[in-house]
Amino acid sequence: MAAEAVDPRLEERWREILSVHARTLGEIDRALHPYGLGASDFEVLDILATATPAEGEQCRVQNLAGRIHLSQSALSRLIARLEKDGLVARSVCAEDRRGVYVTLTRKGRDLHAEVLPLQRAALTRALGG
Repeated sequence: MAAEAVDPRLEERWREILSVHARTLGEIDRALHPYGLGASDFEVLDILATATPAEGEQCRVQNLAGRIHLSQSALSRLIARLEKDGLVARSVCAEDRRGVYVTLTRKGRDLHAEVLPLQRAALTRALGG
């Protein structure tokens, strides 16, 4: 089966999207590196900070997986690393033993608040605005 011809403008637009994405991730990674975080680490912390406003509230890993653009195994490794660093805590769902909850710790909430302006500034530099 032959590949269908694609409008060159569509290919050009796709490559521009990839370029903007890579440039933005690089900008965020550079800004957060001194804090031991990368762009994906920040995204997990940010989702937990905004999705769970009260300290101690929990978020299912399955819900994170739908919002973080990583494979399930990569997300599990990232969460394990954040847990090792004391930024999140994991627990098993009592109703469904297969489910795992992730909670932002006080240390994670404090670090998120500290680096949030840096991440937003990196977004502004990369995306203009």
